[in-house]
Amino acid sequence: QVQLVESGGGLVQAGGSLRLSCAASGGTFSTYSLGWFRQAPGKEREFVVRWYGGWITYADSVKGRFTISRDIAKNALYLQMNSLKPEDTAVYYCAAGRSRSSYPNDYWGQGTQVTVSS
Repeated sequence: QVQLVESGGGLVQAGGSLRLSCAASGGTFSTYSLGWFRQAPGKEREFVVRWYGGWITYADSVKGRFTISRDIAKNALYLQMNSLKPEDTAVYYCAAGRSRSSYPNDYWGQGTQVTVSS
C-alpha cells in the first residue's frame, strides 16, 4: 500500500513562494502517475497539476506559476509555487495512480495547508 505524506505548507504573503514536498513509501514513484490537487473551503477538490501518460498538465489558474518535479531516487514529488495569490489558499494534496497511464487518484496524502495573505 502506497503512503503519501505532504509537507511544506504554511502562511505566505501574496507574491511569495512555497515548495511543497510529498514523500512516498510502500511503492516506487517511477511506476506511478502523479499529481497535486487542492481544496479550498466550501469548494470541491480540483486538480492543480497531473502527470500521467507521459504528459504534464497544469490547471489554467496555476500555469506559468507552479512547477511539478520529482526525485525518483528519493521517491519524492515536489510542487514549486511562485507568485502566489490569495485564491491559491487551500489544502494541497499529493496523489498517485497505480500506473503511469492511469489518472492519479488511487492514493492520497493527508494534505498540507497553504494560506496566502493579501
